Amino acid sequence: MAPHGNGRRVAIVAGVRTPFARSGTVLKDYTAIDLGKMAVAELVQRTALDGAAVDLLVFGTVVQSVVAPNIAREVALLPHFPKTVQAYTVSRACASANQAITDAADQIALGHADIAIAGGAESLSQVPILHSRGMSDVLVAASKAKTVGQRLSILSRLRPRDFVPITPAIAEPSTGETMGQSADAMAKINGITREAQDRFALRSHQRAAQGMADGRLTAEIVPVPVPPAFDRLIAADNGVRHDTTYEQLSALRPAFDRTYGTVTAGNASPLTDGGAAVLLMSEERARALGYTPLAFIRSYAYAAVDPAEQLLQAPVLAAPVALARAGLTLRDLDLVEMHEAFAAQVLSNIQGLASPMWAARAGLSAPVGEVDMDRLNVMGGSLSIGHPFGATGARVLTTLCHELARRNGQFGMLTVCAAGGMGHAMIVERV
Repeated sequence: MAPHGNGRRVAIVAGVRTPFARSGTVLKDYTAIDLGKMAVAELVQRTALDGAAVDLLVFGTVVQSVVAPNIAREVALLPHFPKTVQAYTVSRACASANQAITDAADQIALGHADIAIAGGAESLSQVPILHSRGMSDVLVAASKAKTVGQRLSILSRLRPRDFVPITPAIAEPSTGETMGQSADAMAKINGITREAQDRFALRSHQRAAQGMADGRLTAEIVPVPVPPAFDRLIAADNGVRHDTTYEQLSALRPAFDRTYGTVTAGNASPLTDGGAAVLLMSEERARALGYTPLAFIRSYAYAAVDPAEQLLQAPVLAAPVALARAGLTLRDLDLVEMHEAFAAQVLSNIQGLASPMWAARAGLSAPVGEVDMDRLNVMGGSLSIGHPFGATGARVLTTLCHELARRNGQFGMLTVCAAGGMGHAMIVERV
């Protein structure tokens, strides 16, 4: 990748992740920082990397800790690295790890760094629970009281409603709609049937189950000890339903629009805990250190749509830009990895890439084209594997690069939709 014309290519050397586990289950006692540290530590170990050689660590997260909001710096304080390594945190909703990766890649392309680690982590089991504004005001005032009497007088202002906690909502601040509601709307707008969604979800589980059974997916995973006894390891994603059927999926009730909706818990990605990281280097440094790159970043692009329109459709606008920057067409791609937030979203994105209307919106004279389903998400995706918001982008990139190498393919594309109406696409190349 040489977005600034200096010719420095960015190599993807390796990628590692923790197991992805449904929130509230086996990883619930780990913070996002813990999960990020486990992924990064394993990445360093597997690659026999000298931590002192790392110039930069960039990490993404979505639900930030109020105690330690710069997760990247906390991860960078692992004993594997000198305390002087630069580290910062980014957030672009579900594309946060992608933002971390492209930020790090840009620093390498600019010549400001030679070796960087990028990725993300999320613990949706440990979301911060906030006090009401009334409770906060009283507690702040009480902390400033000079006497016990004053403090008790201030605390007496509290009312039962002030004790009701505020939990983060996965909803758009601009519209008030949750992602699930937006996915339901997209299904209606684009004519995506309930059957099509359930069959796509079944496909995801079946392919992920196969990827685990033959070791392709589990090869990316560092086994993690399970708290509190730490007497066993989890070494696989626990959201993959190995034995699910279409009949079981089709029997589930709509989760958002309970009267007319088609989005269910079965055709939506689950709330998930996990961490993931990738090792990036300049081509020259990778070769000098004896690493064989998995792939190179050929191009990338970001795009956005009005959140009130089709919230998760922006990858349709990002993909043609990334393809154009790479000098490629959809037909040139050996593999495509689309983040599966919802089956309705993936099917809408696929439809959009073949749509003249969306092509016109992207400034194209013709659509990007029809996605070859035999090349799409060949080992399942977030519907089955899970979706820790801040980590998914690094997981998708790692999976794409490994499978591209196994198939001896040359080009691959990944796309990720994100809250706020945002989207990302990246083209990778093996040479």
